[in-house]
Amino acid sequence: MSKHNSAQMIGACVFHIAATLPKSSLFFPKISTRPVFSSPPRSRPVIRAGVAMTTTTSTTTDIGSDKDREELESVFKQKRVVRSSVRRTLKSMDPSLRSQEDDAIQKIVVESSWFRSCCRLCAYISCRSLNEVDTSQILSEILQNRDANIEASKKLYVPRVEDKNSNMRMLHISQMDDLIANSMNILEPAPVDAKGNEREEVMQTDEPIDLFILPGLAFDRSGRRLGRGGGYYDTFLRRYHDLAQEKKWRKPLLVALSYSPQILDEGTIPMTPSDVLIDALVTPSGVVPISPAAFERFGVLF
Repeated sequence: MSKHNSAQMIGACVFHIAATLPKSSLFFPKISTRPVFSSPPRSRPVIRAGVAMTTTTSTTTDIGSDKDREELESVFKQKRVVRSSVRRTLKSMDPSLRSQEDDAIQKIVVESSWFRSCCRLCAYISCRSLNEVDTSQILSEILQNRDANIEASKKLYVPRVEDKNSNMRMLHISQMDDLIANSMNILEPAPVDAKGNEREEVMQTDEPIDLFILPGLAFDRSGRRLGRGGGYYDTFLRRYHDLAQEKKWRKPLLVALSYSPQILDEGTIPMTPSDVLIDALVTPSGVVPISPAAFERFGVLF
């Protein structure tokens, strides 16, 4: 796929960042999108984090009738089809184009006002074998500035998978050496630090998270995110949403990183009641705000 064709897939719905403008400037085209916080139609059961308590696997609770279970199983089958298609597309993506898009996406993130102003964030450790958007430059920016500049200092939490039941924790790290490879050769934080102390966990902190930087297989401009089928992020985000509500904290901004071929037409991604919508997408061409929270934090009115 050529770079030109990739750009066309994003189209006019993406915020283009002009080289002639200040780094903080963004263009906000008029895009048609369903507000994330409104009640979704019955035919498209999408929820915000913390509202429904089902899982993204085939075992669910409070499904209801046999017809409901059949419909849910149909959605799971549709998801598998979409995942297979996107995986093939990513696998065939030109390496030079992938590298260009990695650099462009990360530059947009680290130069953005919403990233620079956040104090505590959760971010994924990219895995090349999974064809995820690279986050190495973003993580380096966070960890290098941790002590050098108090104003730029950020507290970083990264994921650690606990089991095969969609349980994941976000643990604090202060350097890349805090990471170890798991059984799938994916880097994640060791549960204890070099001194044998347990790492601080997001769910046990006394201060709210400002920003989540999320991976995914596919996305659309209405906020739908298709993961890899384990349900880890959706489960964790629902749990954190409940914690934030209990503590009366401001909701964190949920921002996903996406290569051009990962952005699908609206309605293409099947959804279940447990899936969590994202607030914004970062693409190689710019930022796509989706929710009212994203527009608010980017300083733009509807």
